[in-house]
Amino acid sequence: MKGVDQHQAAALAEPLLAICRERDVAFIVNDSVALAKRIGADGVHLGQDDSDPREARRVLGPAAQIGVTCHDSKHLAMEAGEAGADYVAFGAFYPTSTKEVRHYPDPSILGWWTTLFEIPCVAIGGITPVNARPLAEAGADFLAVCGAVWNAPEGEEAAVRAFTGLLG
Repeated sequence: MKGVDQHQAAALAEPLLAICRERDVAFIVNDSVALAKRIGADGVHLGQDDSDPREARRVLGPAAQIGVTCHDSKHLAMEAGEAGADYVAFGAFYPTSTKEVRHYPDPSILGWWTTLFEIPCVAIGGITPVNARPLAEAGADFLAVCGAVWNAPEGEEAAVRAFTGLLG
């Protein structure tokens, strides 16, 4: 909910958080450590212009899941890992309307990461059931999808089922 103040975001997030809790699914807040702390989220995903992972860990505690977008940079990913990130995210791998994209990594970065590091990596950006398999095969531990689910003409449940099994 970019562009929404924290009070509105908290009001919108709380029922979603309850749904996630009922289903034993982690609720990760995008960009805002303060909002994650306020609503008791399971963690936060940080962009390069957001809080430092060390500060997020200090505020959210040792059990929080902290992820960091690293675009197409091996260096940023290694720094995030050293700073205590629980996962690193690379992308956008494909064109997306979710946000403006300046970095399009080669899928080989996923294999490079998983070969050298134990911290999971996430592929992001324009991922659909049709184009996801090469990312899974390249080494993505997780896929972050948005438009492919929320904008799916066949509905969200069918879209989620279409992704099932892609990561093994």
